[in-house]
Amino acid sequence: MGITRQLAEFVSDLSYEDIPTEVVERAKRLILDVTGIIIRARNDAESTPSLISAVEKLGLAEGTCSVMGDVRAYAPTAAALINGTLAHSLDFDDTHAEGSIHSSAPIVPAALAAAEMSDASGKELITAVIAGYEVQIRLSLALNPTAHYDQGFHPTATCGVFGAAAAAGKLLGMDADGIQSAFGIALSQAAGSMEFLVDGAWTKRSHVGQAAQNGLMCAVMAAEGFKGVKQAFEGRAGFLHAYSPKSEPDRAIEKLGESWETMRLAVKPYPSCRYSHAALDGIVLLMKEHGFSADDVEEVEIGLPETGWKIIGGPEDKTKPKSIVDGQFSMPFCAAVALREGGLTWDDYDKHLNDDTTRGLTAKVRAVVDARAEAEFPANMSGVARIRTKDGEYEQLIVVPKGEPDNFLADEEFLEKFDGLCVPYLGKDGAGRLAESLLSLEQANSVAAVMALSQSESA
Repeated sequence: MGITRQLAEFVSDLSYEDIPTEVVERAKRLILDVTGIIIRARNDAESTPSLISAVEKLGLAEGTCSVMGDVRAYAPTAAALINGTLAHSLDFDDTHAEGSIHSSAPIVPAALAAAEMSDASGKELITAVIAGYEVQIRLSLALNPTAHYDQGFHPTATCGVFGAAAAAGKLLGMDADGIQSAFGIALSQAAGSMEFLVDGAWTKRSHVGQAAQNGLMCAVMAAEGFKGVKQAFEGRAGFLHAYSPKSEPDRAIEKLGESWETMRLAVKPYPSCRYSHAALDGIVLLMKEHGFSADDVEEVEIGLPETGWKIIGGPEDKTKPKSIVDGQFSMPFCAAVALREGGLTWDDYDKHLNDDTTRGLTAKVRAVVDARAEAEFPANMSGVARIRTKDGEYEQLIVVPKGEPDNFLADEEFLEKFDGLCVPYLGKDGAGRLAESLLSLEQANSVAAVMALSQSESA
């Protein structure tokens, strides 16, 4: 049996009762996390107004599906596009270290739209989202993420369209033949370029939203009888051969249904590229331990794995970010903000991007490829912070950054992050009701009723 067929049968056969309790609990927290991000981005991300305007111009701003944090209903594909783009607009969404991938952003939005289309329950949504996670992550592992990146692709989007198709197809009640066909249609929709790193474009956000939108469309087309290719993944011109020169196809099905990649997803404490987080943890720890401030700092060197360095460290100059996207992918800027603030929050971008003091501090930071961080990769996105101050030199290696499965957030930390994102628009009580409903999602008879709790009059 081919890889495409095995993944299709896994998705179609998966039931809520098959999933270990800890995987269900993890998925609920991941859905909670991405919901908070979507709500904040609907109101605050600088790319949102143009996105909504485009949807309106296309005639897609009327329909039956919801956008988190918005009072309007949209066409299903538009809701998936908007929720997916918003989910990735703050770069605050979950990650898989070895897969070098974000999972909830393309998958949950497609699943939410399909859940509203089919009036699905909370249990059905959880099951579909987990199926999508497993497909997307496994495909990224099979591609060899570094080789895929070197081809110029962003695996969150390229693999995400298949995860989105799996989740949507599951909620639409499709059998293995239908899901296999959806994968075959999605093969022609797998896209996402890393060129945004050059000029701070917003396309990293939109191509994740398009993965959600296209995954939903592929599932619906297949459900209506449209035929897709049968060997989407293993075929001669299939995904694993065409999109990577070093793919390992068997990784896509290794211990499928036994080992749950969902449990290896991490949650971000900082709204920046995940490769920056270990070093940021190191900076915060050194400041607490040694009591120095940003004013004391003379020089900073950040050590990263090579793949991370290529994205946030070099080879181009990362010390002069002009936009939020530039800042999110600038290790020097993120380090400078952490030195000044003792951390990094979404609101810090507006505060620091044009701040002369922060710019001066950014110029003192350089990123390098570090042998110890490279040795931990790809299992961990490790980092080293080396800081020279007027009183001494300090160094801290962080192997497992905060939020990784082996250093996961506690429930109170989840809720603190969620409240920080949602309270400005839902109020404390509204945010609390939404969080409670998401953390007990398996009890919901209707996903649509839960989504209604996210509506904000200020959107």
